[in-house]
Amino acid sequence: MTSPHIKTELPGPRARAMIARDAEVISPSYPRDYPFVMAHGRGTQVWDVDGNRFLDFAAGIAVCATGHAHPQVVAAVKAAADEFLHISSDYWHEQMTALGERLAAVAPTRTIGNEPAMSFLCQSGTEAVEGALKLARYVTGRPRFMGFLGGFHGRTMGSLSFTSSKYTQQLGFAPTMPGVTHAPYPNPYRPLFAGDDQGKAVLDYLRMLFERNVPASEVAAILVEPLQGEGGYVVPPTGFLAGLRALCDQHGILLIFDEVQSGVGRTGRMFACEHAGVVPDIMTLAKGLGSGLPIGAVVARRSLMSQWKRGAHGNTYGGNPLSCAAANATLDLVGGGLVDNAATVGAHFMQGLRTLQQDYACIGEVRGQGLMIGMELIETDGEKTPAGRLCDDVVTRAFHNGLLLLSCGVSTVRFMPPLNVSIAEVDEAIDLLKTSLDQALALASGR
Repeated sequence: MTSPHIKTELPGPRARAMIARDAEVISPSYPRDYPFVMAHGRGTQVWDVDGNRFLDFAAGIAVCATGHAHPQVVAAVKAAADEFLHISSDYWHEQMTALGERLAAVAPTRTIGNEPAMSFLCQSGTEAVEGALKLARYVTGRPRFMGFLGGFHGRTMGSLSFTSSKYTQQLGFAPTMPGVTHAPYPNPYRPLFAGDDQGKAVLDYLRMLFERNVPASEVAAILVEPLQGEGGYVVPPTGFLAGLRALCDQHGILLIFDEVQSGVGRTGRMFACEHAGVVPDIMTLAKGLGSGLPIGAVVARRSLMSQWKRGAHGNTYGGNPLSCAAANATLDLVGGGLVDNAATVGAHFMQGLRTLQQDYACIGEVRGQGLMIGMELIETDGEKTPAGRLCDDVVTRAFHNGLLLLSCGVSTVRFMPPLNVSIAEVDEAIDLLKTSLDQALALASGR
């Protein structure tokens, strides 16, 4: 039985017409998973152009942190638009400076490490990563970098050289930026190394690389997601990030945390690295920072960013007044209660999924922090074989049942609803998920 809020076949007639128009004029490179054509949204609920209502547990890929069209964010953007739309980052304005002050106040360098922070503002996560890489090379004078398999850091040529969650992201674009070496990301559910401590094993692997292949004295920075996103919503083992920090300190290497997806309250803390109490040298932000408006940020220790000379890095739209206004309003809302809601409702959500897991052998693991939750699906062969096709079917059936989801990794359904999602909406989503699982399993058994 599908959701009573689905009124037409999917896609409906207006959606089909829009998709046909789009196919004539828009690049086919966008990885669109199912035919949802949005008309409007409020909070966690969205409606398509045919009047069908959905629960949005994808949130624009974790972008709509405060839900769709939050009135406080909308009001801030409208007020900024009434003043001026653009002045360029060659000049100063209140929204940009205020956002820098807000980011400095909440940055892990200050809240954990007691060191002031400075920010460089841009438009997206990939641009933030590019800025972080440039800063690391600039201040260290070193040419090399380390990244992790399964990571996603963007699609521009520098960030793409680190991105390795799917080979299709690099297919056809080689050579990317040289000097990047990848190591495995520690995954306790799918260990690559012998022993129980996968975090220690990966750290030992990095030490071996430094001894045999990559001179540590040439490495500018290690770039890592403190909770891996596109690679499968993998939570690293306790102690891994602290060990990485110690390894970087030993060799004078900078530690860059990519918090583009995990930051701004998503994990039930302002930043995912706060769960481990580890301070990065540089951090990248985007996605949830602007509640839907395009904005990114490189946040770094002041002792590092202050070394950039005039003109060393810049952009035209960085610090755009509308995006900064949205970000300032977002930080007000996240700090004013939404981060706590993410922790509370996220714990309820995880428990609901783990209860569901008891009835479905295909649910191999439920993992995550706050409202960044993954449910890995497996074949029931006793080998934990990833069930990629089942995962795709569950996501598709969920759409037809009125629940918007995305996948990640090889066979993980991910849940990233707005941070103001309610327990009632989570319970409704779990009911729709159960229906979708049943339908996908029935489809698989009939093949």
